[in-house]
Amino acid sequence: MMQDADLTGTTQQKNVVSQAWTRLSQSYSGMLDSFTPFTRTRWLTAILVIVAFVCRILYLQGWYIVTYALGIYHLNLFIAFLTPKIDPAMDFDADDDSGPALPTRIGEEFRPFIRRLPEFKFWLSVTRSTLIALICTFFDCFNIPVFWPILVMYFITLLCITMKRQIKHMVKYRYIPFTHSKPRYQNNEAPN
Repeated sequence: MMQDADLTGTTQQKNVVSQAWTRLSQSYSGMLDSFTPFTRTRWLTAILVIVAFVCRILYLQGWYIVTYALGIYHLNLFIAFLTPKIDPAMDFDADDDSGPALPTRIGEEFRPFIRRLPEFKFWLSVTRSTLIALICTFFDCFNIPVFWPILVMYFITLLCITMKRQIKHMVKYRYIPFTHSKPRYQNNEAPN
């Protein structure tokens, strides 16, 4: 009987924790959903967090490994943001029309560009990672001494090589990942 009482007590504690976690995650999701329509405000906030991080790094003169890791992570996010969800380079079975694909010839049907990493998830990942990196600057264990000019040169080299490869991919498969607005067509008919 004593074991049954312990089991129900443990089960009730797990239920309370589970319910609290569910409520917390629902509140967090609701908060994120309320930010969704405000694209410019979201990105302005992300840029301000990045500027705060850069100012802190410049003021403290350290944490270059954290900065380098953050830069590499942001580069990977940006590349995922630029690439299509279904990569045409990996489409070995061209006759199979199983999903959306980018047009490669003039006569092909237009299909919209679907990103591998949607804009909202891109913003969320950039903001989260920058906040985590900012928090890491408060702990001396992450301030590993390193000759920072080598990290800068390596990052610039990596950025150039990666972007060159991405631009070649975009030109080869004829897609532009950025759109500013809907196309506007002019009426060619003469007024009577």
